[in-house]
Amino acid sequence: MNSQPAPPLRIAVVGAGWAGLAAAVRAVQAGHRVTVFEAARQIGGRARGLALRLPDGREVMVDNGQHILIGAYTESLRLMRTVGVDPDQALLRLPLVLRFADGSGLQLPDWPAPLDVLTGILGARGWRWSDRVALLRTAMGWRRAGFACAPDATVAALCRALPPRLLAEFIEPLCVAALNTPIAEASGPVFLRVLHDALLGGRGHSNLLLPRVDLGALFPHAAARWLAQRGAAVRTGQRIDALHWQAPHWRVGQQDFDRVIWATSAFNAVPALVQSAQAAPNVVASDMLAWSTTAAGLTHRAITTVYAQAAATPASDRLLPAPMLALRSGPKAPAQFVFDRDAITRPADPTGLLAFVVSDSGGERAALEAAVVMQARRELGLAVRPLLTITERRATFACTAGLQRPPAAIAPALLACGDFIVGPYPATLEGAVRSGIDAVRAATAPPALG
Repeated sequence: MNSQPAPPLRIAVVGAGWAGLAAAVRAVQAGHRVTVFEAARQIGGRARGLALRLPDGREVMVDNGQHILIGAYTESLRLMRTVGVDPDQALLRLPLVLRFADGSGLQLPDWPAPLDVLTGILGARGWRWSDRVALLRTAMGWRRAGFACAPDATVAALCRALPPRLLAEFIEPLCVAALNTPIAEASGPVFLRVLHDALLGGRGHSNLLLPRVDLGALFPHAAARWLAQRGAAVRTGQRIDALHWQAPHWRVGQQDFDRVIWATSAFNAVPALVQSAQAAPNVVASDMLAWSTTAAGLTHRAITTVYAQAAATPASDRLLPAPMLALRSGPKAPAQFVFDRDAITRPADPTGLLAFVVSDSGGERAALEAAVVMQARRELGLAVRPLLTITERRATFACTAGLQRPPAAIAPALLACGDFIVGPYPATLEGAVRSGIDAVRAATAPPALG
């Protein structure tokens, strides 16, 4: 006898950030009926666009934080194409570069791996031969070990044989950009996984991908349109504070669902699940509380983006020698990177807008802005005027060595997704997207045979 296909599931996704929308798209692709609930009026979560009015009255779209993608983000790129976004048009692709304004630093050629890495290291400007040999020796050691290390190893421990200059001008900014955590605390295994996928994943995987459009247009808005065209519902302005278990269903917003995928931040998930546990059966409540305890153990780090306008445009019409530069950061120089927005987005009329990124940021806004102004004058030779400063207080979790991250499974028919869920990546868009796809796979898998 031919078995009948399983009927479509009713799936609720709570949260319309990148993880939740990735889950919703994948669930619709699998033939299920999906409803997305989002508390805010705007979708996108911690990676969304917003409007900035320039002093001359023009309005431009920026982001709630400048983001970088890399070529190894294969699932994010695939999902963009699925919902109708062309990454080749929406993203500026550059070979991996970690250069400073004086020209020193690393830049990889657009060659197959690992030839690009070898050539880039040997040709790094401003490095002594002993620096280059030390980095090559260390990298070869990582490769021989299969890019694996002890779970509690820090990035500092992995790099202890490297000269101080390489630690300060290469490893530290790379680690802070990827993990938003200083090398003395950062997880060695996660850092090595990012390096492996970027440097050895295939040609183009190490490329930097800088968004030419705002983050909302890059995926969330297109995903919402794609979902609506296929009968899924995306309900903004509808907060879900608790779930109610009525076996075998979960009741969400006065509706019954066969599966629920919780896709908010850990900070928002914990109180909702603790509240839900109070009315749940003991076994279900125990699962929810155990998951919440692990999620509540995460600590979070802030990222600040200072959007500043150059007082005068150079004669070349290029504010920076490259679309993105590394900066030498320190106690009085908080930004690690600066982006030339005009070089990336290519507006019809130049804006003179720069984005200074302060990872693992702290301190008051006025002090950060003043320090960035001095940093721009000292390192870039530019007088800048801050126009908008955005701090995401819980931009990422602290990706520390030995960290226990919460699993995807919460309770029966209830799963979580987000960049903080256990997985190989730090708090990145790719980590969020992959967790959403994995949650759907787990939620819709047929029951195991006993």
